[in-house]
Amino acid sequence: MQTSFLKILKAFACSLSIVLLSAIVTSAQETETDQPSNIKELFINDRDWDNGDSLIITVPLTDSYYEKLQDLEQVEGHLLIGMSEEYGGAYRPVSQFPPNDGTWNFDEETKTLTGRVSGLTRHSHYFFRASWEPEVGELILLAESTEPMQTRRQWFIGEKWNLAFVGFVICGSVIFFIEIAKRGHPLKVRKIAGLNAVDEAVGRATEMGRSVLFVPGIQDLNDIQTIAGLNILSHVAKTAAEFDADVEVPTSRALVMTAARETLQGSYLSAGRPDAYNPDLAYYVTDEQFGYVAAVSGTMVREQPAACFYMGAFYAESLILAETGNSIGAIQVAGTAEPSQLPFFVAACDYTLIGEELFAASAYLSGAPEELGSLKGQDVGKIIVAIGIITGCIAATINVPFFSVLIFVLIACAIPLAIWWILSRENSQPTLHTPG
Repeated sequence: MQTSFLKILKAFACSLSIVLLSAIVTSAQETETDQPSNIKELFINDRDWDNGDSLIITVPLTDSYYEKLQDLEQVEGHLLIGMSEEYGGAYRPVSQFPPNDGTWNFDEETKTLTGRVSGLTRHSHYFFRASWEPEVGELILLAESTEPMQTRRQWFIGEKWNLAFVGFVICGSVIFFIEIAKRGHPLKVRKIAGLNAVDEAVGRATEMGRSVLFVPGIQDLNDIQTIAGLNILSHVAKTAAEFDADVEVPTSRALVMTAARETLQGSYLSAGRPDAYNPDLAYYVTDEQFGYVAAVSGTMVREQPAACFYMGAFYAESLILAETGNSIGAIQVAGTAEPSQLPFFVAACDYTLIGEELFAASAYLSGAPEELGSLKGQDVGKIIVAIGIITGCIAATINVPFFSVLIFVLIACAIPLAIWWILSRENSQPTLHTPG
């Protein structure tokens, strides 16, 4: 009796085990019905002509997912790209489709979707997974990469080709105009009234027996405006040496004082009067902005200079200096590249060098082929930038490709230039008079 009961119990246990095993298998099949039968391999490639921060990912798609992604307005879900620095680790999302940010493209023949993942670090290994994330439900793994991939930095960045083109054109223009100037061909530079008034101002100071005050701004030598001001100081000091006038240069930086002294010495030497050079005329006042302005203003009121030059970087002190110089009746010539200070100089000074005129002054005064060629080459760069801005605005406004508009803009610019050149040639030809 006991043996029969044990047999029945064993049979019941076996039946129960079979039922439980069938239920587990059925449940597993139900949970995996949405998973692909086999996980495909992601194709990862390094992006050509980049800075080493991007990879190109190609996702192989089944027919069903390929058809889903064709209609982006009605698709229920999106493709999610995850990235990890170790295989099987925590994959963080780095990109998704849709929406299309302009880097994703379909290949109808191979049924693949190719996109770009940016913001990566060089010399790091990456693993990727492509999963489908429905609006409701869990992620469905579609493809993954099993081999580590790292980015490589290229010699050139392909997206910067337009900057390289502009750079080559500008550099070539500079070299071209320098060679033209060296061969004796005149390069026309627009007259700058403030620089033409240097002789007048220094001559007036000589007649009145007064000094010339030159203020090279309040910044140090690391400011390009200070360098430009010292270049103009060289011309002013040479003219003053020829006219036997003193040039006083108060500075707010010790290095600027040293550079000013060297400039004065070189100018007096080139004028043939090295004995007239006095190093004490270029002196240091203070680094403090308004302390420096107070000292310079006091000097102006006491010594009554006949001409005042303000060339360099100026800020809140510009109007104080200009009004003080105006009150003593001095001829004032100012120049700065600070847009906020230009109105004060224009209102209170006799002549004002506006913006780039300050930087072009060195080439204007010296007439050296290297400086004139550089100036003309920069003008070519400005023309290119202006044409690019105009073309870009028109192309964005009427939604037309950039290069199509560029051709139209170039033609529109070339026609009036050709007419002007023809008319100038006709006017420059001498008129022959026949005896009557």
